[in-house]
This record gives sequence, C-alpha cells and structure tokens, in this order.
Amino acid sequence: MIVVHQIPTVQEYCQMRAVAGLSPKSEDAAARGLPNSLFGVSVRDPHGNLLAMGRLVGDGGCFVQVCDIAVHPDHQGKGLGRRVMQELMDYIDQNLPTGAFINLFADGTANELYKKFGFHETAPKSVGMAKYAQ
Repeated sequence: MIVVHQIPTVQEYCQMRAVAGLSPKSEDAAARGLPNSLFGVSVRDPHGNLLAMGRLVGDGGCFVQVCDIAVHPDHQGKGLGRRVMQELMDYIDQNLPTGAFINLFADGTANELYKKFGFHETAPKSVGMAKYAQ
C-alpha cells in the first residue's frame, strides 16, 4: 500500500465513485472540479492501482469540506478509509487556521468513522441542505 498526496485521475475518480457506491459524477464535472481540490489523498497498490481516495475542497481558511472518501469494495474493512481520513486530518491540523469550519456529509454508517476524528452531527442547531445543478 502506497499513500500519496494527490488526487486521482478523472477516469480513476469517476470509476472509484461508481464502484464504491457514491453518486456518479460525469467526466466533465470531474475534469472541472478535481484541479480545484485543496488537498487530496490516494492509496494505491504497488502496481499503481487506486484502492482508496479522499479530498478536501474549500477556500483553505474559513470553510473546508471533506469529500469523496471512497474505498474499492475489494479492499474495504482493511483500514484504508481510516488512513485516508487520518491523512486529511493531518493536513487540516497543520494547514488550516483556528476556527476554520470543516464539514462533511456521511453516507450510511460512515458517520461512525467520522466521529472518531471529532466530527459530530449538527442538528438541530443547523441542518445540512443540498441541491444538484440541472
């Protein structure tokens, strides 16, 4: 297992989201969005194949979102998601100013992983909302 601080390619990103059960993203959307990442982590096997990924997006000061945490199904349950989160949290701890608002959306039971890194549900004080461009 090799951990690198880089985002995956557009094709790898789209494929990993699909196989990991995340909502699909078009290659056009990925090509526009990925270069604007604040920070990215890829976990690869010795042959360079993508096993897991995660990104931070945002302005790097006031607001940052943890997103795209995905592990290939053949490699789930081996601590790769936790390793990706630890790399992202290390970046946050070393690079973001005090008071930066860091958020994420947890799918399924992923909230249990995120709780281990200090995240908590915000409701009822605030409620997450979302909208997709059409």
